[in-house]
Formats: sequence, structure tokens, C-alpha cells
Amino acid sequence: MALPTVLMPGPMNRSVQAGLDGRFEVIRLWEADDPDAVLAERAKDIVAVAGAGTPIDGPFLDRFPSLQLVANFGVGYDKIDATAAAERGVVVTNTPGVLDDEVADTALGLLLMTVRQLPQAERYLRAGKWLERPYPLTPSTLNGRTMGIIGLGRIGEAIARRVEPFGVSVAYHNRHHKDVAYRYYPTLLELAAAVDILTIVVPGGDETRHLVNAEVLQSLGPDGILINVARGSVVDEAALVEALRSKTILGAGLDVFEHEPKVHPGLLEVDNAVLLPHVGSASVPTRDAMGGLVVANLVSWFDNGVPVTPVPESADLVRRTHG
Repeated sequence: MALPTVLMPGPMNRSVQAGLDGRFEVIRLWEADDPDAVLAERAKDIVAVAGAGTPIDGPFLDRFPSLQLVANFGVGYDKIDATAAAERGVVVTNTPGVLDDEVADTALGLLLMTVRQLPQAERYLRAGKWLERPYPLTPSTLNGRTMGIIGLGRIGEAIARRVEPFGVSVAYHNRHHKDVAYRYYPTLLELAAAVDILTIVVPGGDETRHLVNAEVLQSLGPDGILINVARGSVVDEAALVEALRSKTILGAGLDVFEHEPKVHPGLLEVDNAVLLPHVGSASVPTRDAMGGLVVANLVSWFDNGVPVTPVPESADLVRRTHG
């Protein structure tokens, strides 16, 4: 019996490649001398796509008449048009849950580094300036602050649990109120005005593009810290650069950027921003767990007709298919 054919447009984590070998025929497109010729020849055979950040829209999906599943490596899937996929009977899956703690740890690390200027202090030491005089006192501390979380989902709740022992109180803004102990603000502006740390954990995409803009940063205020471990597109980076330069806010800790891996040059110029190269989930154990979930979704779909972690846009399709 022929193995299901999976298209892998680009290199993926070792756990994905190892998990698929022997269970699926994998077309490793990046290894092909002529990728277009491979696709033209094999498009009708491809029943699934396994990808990490591969842009997938309607025209892409239309190239594969037998396609059933797109397995995304990562929680965020804003590069995949999941609605267009559902309209074509294609299920989309992602990898939630297994990276929550790692990303929450990164958010906490960014927060500590930003508030206490730890990277700046290290650069000061490496430059030999400590020999001349001690590093200046930082203008702020963490204890007693209030964090506002934009998007109190699994990762947001994991961040909240981590900051509370530091003496940080928590508030949040979601589309809807949740049954949690944290204070809810129905609008982002109200949240920004009430807190002095604003942490972004919402998905990317058109609905959240530039959600954090100049008005929100102004509301956050001169003692405010912005932390982003979600998607760079959520922040108006030009407005953020101006807010950092003018001291409209105190600082920012960013793991993601609007046009990554390119970083807004203004962010590289200011000294009150801590910048990381999108490493929120970038540990070997976490990436292996994410890869394992990609494989589990593919295996479960083709063995049982039910994926492990379908995205919301695919929920009705899964129910119809399995029902």
C-alpha cells in the first residue's frame, strides 16, 4: 500500500523529519534541483503539507487537488489562510500547548532585562567602563508594577503565573471576559492607561495589525514597559521607535519584529530596547515537542480522520468529516 505523500517545502525540525520517515512519502522540496517541475509532476499525489512559516493561500491550495491537511510547525499560523483552506476542505493544524512555558519564560526574561537594563549593564562591563565608575542606578524596578496582558490565553496565563511571585499584579484585555481572578479591561486603551507593563500575546494577522499604536503607547506612559513575544505585526514599529526616542515609554523588550529577520533600524539605535532574534520557543526540547505534535497531527489524521490540534477555522470541517 502506497504511503501518503507529504510536501515539506523547506527544512524542518529533526523530530518532524524523523517522525515522518517510514510513515509517509516526504517530498523535500528544498532539495530538488527544479522545485517547480517536481510540483508539476507530483501535485496530484500530495495529500498533506508540513511547513514552518510557509505562506499558504488560496492559489497555493488550488495547486494540490488531493490535499487534505496542512500541519503547521508553531502556534501562530497567520501566514496560512485557514479560512480558504476550510472552504476547500483542507484542515489546518498547529502546535499549541507544548511551547507555552518556554515562551512564558522568555517573556519573563525579557521583562527582567528591560526593567533592570541588564543587557546594557553587561555591555558596560564588557566595554571596560566599570573600571571607571559603577553602572548608573536603573530608574525602575519590577516589584509593585502592574502587568496588562493583551491576549490571556494559555501563554498569557503562564506569564501571569510567573510574574505574580515578583510582586506584579495582573490585568488583561481579551475580546471577552474570562473567569479568572485578574481584572478585565474591555478596551486596550483602558488597559494601557491602568498598567505600567504591557505584554502582547495575541496572534498576528490583519485583525491585530498595529493594534499597539502611538495612542496606546501614549496611554502606557513614561514609566511603561512594552513586552512582545507574539507577532511583530501587532506593534506599529515606527510609533514604538518614536515612543522610545522621546521617552514616551520607559523601554521595550521584543522577541519578534514586523519584518523579521529585518529589524527596524530605529530599534537598533535606541538604548532602551532589549532585542532578541525570535527565540521564544527556541530550545531543543521545546522544538522537538513541537515537531512531535506536527507528526502526531499527520498520523492521527491519516489513521483516524481526526487531527490532534486543529485550528479554530477547521473545527467545523473536522466535525463534518469525522461525524
